[in-house]
Amino acid sequence: MAIKNPKELLVLMLSHARQGTEKSAAAYEELSDVAQHPEIKEALEARAFVSNQMVERLDQVFKLIGEKPVTVSGHLQEVFVEDFRKELSEIQSPEAKRLYTLAKIAQLNHLRMAEYTTLIAAADATGNFGAGVLLESCLADHQAFTERTRRLMSHVAAARLAARAGAG
Repeated sequence: MAIKNPKELLVLMLSHARQGTEKSAAAYEELSDVAQHPEIKEALEARAFVSNQMVERLDQVFKLIGEKPVTVSGHLQEVFVEDFRKELSEIQSPEAKRLYTLAKIAQLNHLRMAEYTTLIAAADATGNFGAGVLLESCLADHQAFTERTRRLMSHVAAARLAARAGAG
C-alpha cells in the first residue's frame, strides 16, 4: 500500500494497532490460562478485558476519521508469541517462569505504548483531535498496565527473597 498522505499513514498504523490489540487480548487470555501464579493470572485476565475495550475505542477512532481498517500483516506479534512459548517451555523454575512471563508482557506493552504515542501524533497531524483523545486513553491504559506489571515483578522477586531468607 503506497502511503500518499498523513491520513493514509494514520489508517495504516491504526489498522496495525487494532489488529495487534485484538491479538494481544487473545494472547493475554491464553497466557492467563497457563499462568501458574494467581496474581499473574488475574492481571492477565484484567488486561485481556481492557484490551477488548480498547478494540472498541479503536473502532470508534475509525468512525471519527471516516475510514475502515485495512489488512495488515501481524507477523511480528506471531513471532513474538511463538518465541515466548518456546522459551517459556525451557524454563524449569516457577519463579523464573513468572518473571520471564512478566518481562515479555512488559516488552510487548512497551511496543504498544510506542505505537500509541506515534498514533496520537499522527491523529494530531491530520487534525483528528477527537481521535487523539481516544488514542490517549489507550496509551494511558498501557501506561497503567506497565506500572502494574512492574509492581508484580517486584512482588515476585520479594516473595522469592523472603522464601530464601526463611530457608536460611
